[in-house]
Amino acid sequence: MPRKPEPNLTNCVRKYRGQAEGMTQQSLADAVGVTRQTIVAMETGTYTPSLALAIRIARLFECKVEDIFELNE
Repeated sequence: MPRKPEPNLTNCVRKYRGQAEGMTQQSLADAVGVTRQTIVAMETGTYTPSLALAIRIARLFECKVEDIFELNE
């Protein structure tokens, strides 16, 4: 069952994906081991990734988790 989004968690996955030449939602999903639908839901803010998934995404983009995901308190 998909995780419901945290009310104050935002992300810029779409921005990072757009900066990576030729990276589609499917290619990102394949690279981090999830479905394309998971990437779609994350980019639209309807899914909060697990910590492990957030770390895999950050490593792929060679940045810190905090560069992609922000907790607005």
